[in-house]
Amino acid sequence: MAAREGEIALEFDPAELTADASVVFIGRVRSPWKDREDCPKNMAAARAAARPAGIELDPAYRRGLEGLSRFSHAVLLTWLDRSARNLIVQKPRHAETARGTFALRSPVRPNPIGLHVVRITAIDAEAGLVGIDGIDVLDGTPVIDLKPYYVSTDSVADAVDGRAGPPA
Repeated sequence: MAAREGEIALEFDPAELTADASVVFIGRVRSPWKDREDCPKNMAAARAAARPAGIELDPAYRRGLEGLSRFSHAVLLTWLDRSARNLIVQKPRHAETARGTFALRSPVRPNPIGLHVVRITAIDAEAGLVGIDGIDVLDGTPVIDLKPYYVSTDSVADAVDGRAGPPA
């Protein structure tokens, strides 16, 4: 991957370090997106594309779906297995200046964990399938976790979107 102006790479590749913890993949995302060029850049674009997707849990984890049908949305954590991990400062194509990785939602990060708030459209617990309204990852992306979205605690009414600059 060619560096853009202002980008800074780490002096090492985090993928080559000894792990601090063990992550177990519990399933895979079933996505209509096969190529990175076609894949939406975020969940808003994924919903606008109106291409349903799904989560397929491995058999050992399917009982964990019990009770999830009471929720309209879930938080999905994925491992963005096809992303680079070595940039600490990045320059997005649409941005005028480079920013630190932790000030971006880019999949390129030391630990490429994807965070997605998804609308649940169907659940087949026996088959381990959760239908979702859309997704912004490639087909086969590993699933780390699935959690119910709690409106009472996950929604932050006074949150500030710093993309437009610092809060007033």
